Amino acid sequence: MPTHLLIVLAAALIGGAPYAALAQGYPAKAVRLIVPFPAGGGSDIVGRIMAQRLGEQIKQQVFVDNRGGAGGNIGAKLAAEAAADGYTLLTHTAASSINVTLYKNLGFDLLKDLAPVANTVSVAGLFTVLASHPANNLRDLIQSSKGRRVTYATAGVGTSSHIAADYLLRVLARLDAVHVPFKGGGPAVVAVLGNQVELLNSSAAAVPHVRAGRMKALGVSSLTRIESMPDVPTVVEAGYPGFEERSWVGFFAPAGTPAAIVNLLNKEINRALVLPEVASGFKSLGMDIHPGSPADFNRYLKMEVAKWANMVNTTGVKVD
Repeated sequence: MPTHLLIVLAAALIGGAPYAALAQGYPAKAVRLIVPFPAGGGSDIVGRIMAQRLGEQIKQQVFVDNRGGAGGNIGAKLAAEAAADGYTLLTHTAASSINVTLYKNLGFDLLKDLAPVANTVSVAGLFTVLASHPANNLRDLIQSSKGRRVTYATAGVGTSSHIAADYLLRVLARLDAVHVPFKGGGPAVVAVLGNQVELLNSSAAAVPHVRAGRMKALGVSSLTRIESMPDVPTVVEAGYPGFEERSWVGFFAPAGTPAAIVNLLNKEINRALVLPEVASGFKSLGMDIHPGSPADFNRYLKMEVAKWANMVNTTGVKVD
């Protein structure tokens, strides 16, 4: 073999050796899981459940590091800039795909600087009102709201619940709808229960109150009815074909993380998801589980970015 080819081959082998060794010996220490939202929210709950199970399976601690702020961008940027060695992971939500269009400068590129590892769960948006409200479904509410102002609460500006509700109520239904943002789903629920805001678009936060009879579910933002609430009609049934809003939680690693490590983590996350106690726990919250490959998640992420870009641009929603 010519000398120059031997030199190139040797350089390639030497350069690749650390990555092969890293993948083979992984994990050798604790793994940090960045949750880019405050503790107590849906993504934090999912992140902590999965961190515990993942840690048990890979025989190393997976500890949660909450880095909230800027719609999840602060924690996501931190993860994107971390060493690509498998010891820093990020769990993010549908907000990640919304922020690509919503923010002028994220400081990182979602599709280039982060590697999709695995999708975990998703939950459809749920439109709810006080139990005493005269409307029995979303079609009733929209028809009765023509010519008057309706207020709706969400977990905050730029969230999937905000963008989706604004798109449905103002753009599609052409209502005089006013957004009342809160810092999280919990405070938004309290405002509706206190009759301060008429309508809520949320997900898991409203489910216990619906089951307790304090709130009424008018419509769910999935393409078909959900197993946990089979009597609640979809937004599609209200006359808006193809309307879907799902808040999901997925795992990412810094771009450049060795494929062997990404695949190992994907395998273990999928294994944890289908454990009976984990799957049933998520389903009790109205969540669907989504085992799949990194490639599956990557394809889904690109579709989500395109979908939310259309909604953000159409509604004209902006962040301060």
